[in-house]
Amino acid sequence: MSDAYERERQNNSRLSELSAKVTALRGVTVDIYDNARAQDVIDNTSETFSSMSVTLKGSAGRLGRMAAAGNKVAILKLSGMIVGVVLLLWFIWGLFV
Repeated sequence: MSDAYERERQNNSRLSELSAKVTALRGVTVDIYDNARAQDVIDNTSETFSSMSVTLKGSAGRLGRMAAAGNKVAILKLSGMIVGVVLLLWFIWGLFV
């Protein structure tokens, strides 16, 4: 009778150990999934900023050509954009200092 009790105790102990290992493995799996998802978000953000940069360069180039042609509206738009960028950078600089 005591042998059966001892085996049952050992089985319960090993079952508890196995349960702890499965829980740890599940935690690692969830962490890997979260990390991969975060990396995907970072990649998408990087692609969005790259696309925005190309679009902004194209717009600035068109405004520059229009300003070189003497279009007063284009000159005002270009100067407004420059002033806006300077103010934005000044504001961001104020947040970090």
